[in-house]
Amino acid sequence: MFFTLFYFSIFAINNGSMKEQSLAISSYQPTEIIEAPISTTEITRHFIDSQDVKASSKQLYTRTLRQYFNWIASRGLQHGDITRKEVIQYKEDLLAGGYSPLTVGGYLTVVRKFYAFAEANKYYYNVAKEIKTPKKRQIFEKETLTLVESANLNTYVKENKSSRDYAIVNLIQATGLRTIEVVRANIEDITIRNGKRVLLVHGKGRDSKDQVIVLTDTAYKPIAEYLNNYRQKAKNNEALFISASRNNKGQRLTTRFISGLVKEGLQKIGLDDRRYTAHSLRHTVGTLLYAKTGRIDQVQIALRHSSPTTSQIYARKAIEIANIENNPLELLEGLF
Repeated sequence: MFFTLFYFSIFAINNGSMKEQSLAISSYQPTEIIEAPISTTEITRHFIDSQDVKASSKQLYTRTLRQYFNWIASRGLQHGDITRKEVIQYKEDLLAGGYSPLTVGGYLTVVRKFYAFAEANKYYYNVAKEIKTPKKRQIFEKETLTLVESANLNTYVKENKSSRDYAIVNLIQATGLRTIEVVRANIEDITIRNGKRVLLVHGKGRDSKDQVIVLTDTAYKPIAEYLNNYRQKAKNNEALFISASRNNKGQRLTTRFISGLVKEGLQKIGLDDRRYTAHSLRHTVGTLLYAKTGRIDQVQIALRHSSPTTSQIYARKAIEIANIENNPLELLEGLF
């Protein structure tokens, strides 16, 4: 990890010129005089400690700033050299490196917070103030599966993988669960509410299992077979799906494993394209629901979107598919 000791200073206007003035600083008492330089390690720690976010977010902030500091070092710069120009260049380098606008926006958010904190505590100018977040492309980035492709995927997994793997893929296809939500599920999360079998869901970005989906017979039967045949002695508080590998036997599966499982199945049925991923199965559920109901609110409820705006992408995709399948231009075929 790159860290450099340095003095922070600010410039004050003095008779029409800029004059550098040393600051008496500390992280929480800016007027306290210190005898030695303060390191980026210290200021980062003070910044992270000051953030009112979850522990996982603090870890993310730390990793993000580490990457930013490494970028500074790779260009032979000192922290005192950084201006708005360099922060903009950092953004452009991330985009040029293949990071999505969404990811770059997340990185910039942390950098902006860091510099806002630094200026508020008189460590350094806020050189990242009002740096614009890259615009997210408003496109449907993941492809959906047709009903035939969905059936082919289930058939491949059922015939070539374990009953656990089939239960996972079938569950995602039947409910539109995210991979992280599948990973977080415990056996006890399958319960009865209002006379129906449901799964308590710990959604993305949420602190608890405060969401619910209905488990239809189609979604539940493969899970029941997996539990009855291979998890008879399992406790209710154990993970719903666990690893069977030698190194991680009995441990909760990872999102990486589930993503790889689905990706392998998609490739085997001929959908070997980067636009087809585990998340495509969720998109497929949303698109099919809108095609069947024509109602955004139904998609929003089923996929647990906080805003109907998010659900709109499935309406657009369903309409696109319908237009392709029943395109009026085909009526002109053979007329010329």
